[in-house]
Amino acid sequence: MTQKQTLILASSSPRRKELLEDLRISFEVSSSDVDESFDRSLAPEEVVMDLAKRKAESIAADKGNAFIVGADTIVFYQGIILGKPETREQAFSMLKLLSGSTHSVYTGVAIAANGSCLQFYEKTDVLFWELTDDDINNYLDTGEPFDKAGAYGIQGVGRILVKKITGDYFTVVGLPISRLMRELKAVGFSIPY
Repeated sequence: MTQKQTLILASSSPRRKELLEDLRISFEVSSSDVDESFDRSLAPEEVVMDLAKRKAESIAADKGNAFIVGADTIVFYQGIILGKPETREQAFSMLKLLSGSTHSVYTGVAIAANGSCLQFYEKTDVLFWELTDDDINNYLDTGEPFDKAGAYGIQGVGRILVKKITGDYFTVVGLPISRLMRELKAVGFSIPY
């Protein structure tokens, strides 16, 4: 008889949780509370992979043989990493900066399992429409931007800001789900399909 495998998502993100639920895979959520500060001299892919690893390993310490998935997403534009805005003014500035241009969204993922930690990242380029101040303020009024990197959510009302994406849509949402499933299989987790 094979031992039941446990998959744990080390994230409180409702978007990541929903992406896994859509796949009808059994998993638990165990939110990680790690320090998310980072060295600004690191490349964006290094930042997201390091943060994802910290999240996964913080949960893995007391979860035995479980497969722990940590993830982190940032927006990168003109050498600047844009995290989650803390104020309306910060959110406005971020969206004004991204207006009419292409930025990159990086999501790093770490899978802690069997005493090791596999890390990878995906990058998707997002082109915004030219946004007027009214466009930005109307979007800010929805309340959506404040818990999202770069001050927008592509899966919500923020989709109206996006003219084009090049890459994996789910990377922008916060979890490159297709790549994740392949990497989980590679480290020995049984995917039912």
